[in-house]
Amino acid sequence: MKFAIVLLALFAVALAAPTQEVSVVKQVSDVGAEGYNFAVETSDGSKFEEQGHLENVGTEEEAIVVRGSFAFLGDDGVTYTVNYVADENGFQPQGAHLPVAPEA
Repeated sequence: MKFAIVLLALFAVALAAPTQEVSVVKQVSDVGAEGYNFAVETSDGSKFEEQGHLENVGTEEEAIVVRGSFAFLGDDGVTYTVNYVADENGFQPQGAHLPVAPEA
């Protein structure tokens, strides 16, 4: 019962939050047989860009490697940026605000 009350309270808060219409102000994309890139920017200042390409084409080790970044304005007025790589080693995000695991 407590869970339902908490869930309803959170839902009510979410509905009461002011909403802002956001529109796309820039969009670029290029898709090819062995790679792609795109970029999107919205009216609230958010940005997202990504490039991907195939490596080891035609072999059993063929894989896509993706590099990109996204940025957004936080509720605290700070712009947060995350740069990332996704490859055979998994998703690897980096950002000044992200925690870093201690050295092994």
